[in-house]
Amino acid sequence: MLKFKFLLWMMPKLMQRAINTKPACARYVAGKNLEFQIQTLDKIGRYFRIQDGQVKSFAGLTTSPKFTLTFRNAESGFKILSAKDGKEAFLAALRDEDLVISGDFVQVLWFQGFTEYLQPGK
Repeated sequence: MLKFKFLLWMMPKLMQRAINTKPACARYVAGKNLEFQIQTLDKIGRYFRIQDGQVKSFAGLTTSPKFTLTFRNAESGFKILSAKDGKEAFLAALRDEDLVISGDFVQVLWFQGFTEYLQPGK
């Protein structure tokens, strides 16, 4: 549980660093206004806001996210979010029902594109 919570706490810091250090990433998020959340089935999670080139996160859950990533439990959430090959891990998690995505799927795809900038060397 602590690893998952720590990872969610660190995510906006990693995202902001990518925006600040990678011009292509800064262009990718320019003008984007998005609020989404990542949680477990038992409602443990955080919500994130991307606005004006800034990423912020907040403890707890929001009432109106554009999309929600819901993991079966904290252990599977940590494993999937920290996987080296994120796309394959997400697809396998969806297939195995360790991850349920709800909300605007177009925004989820945009977010997947954003996470590519978090990988080293991208």
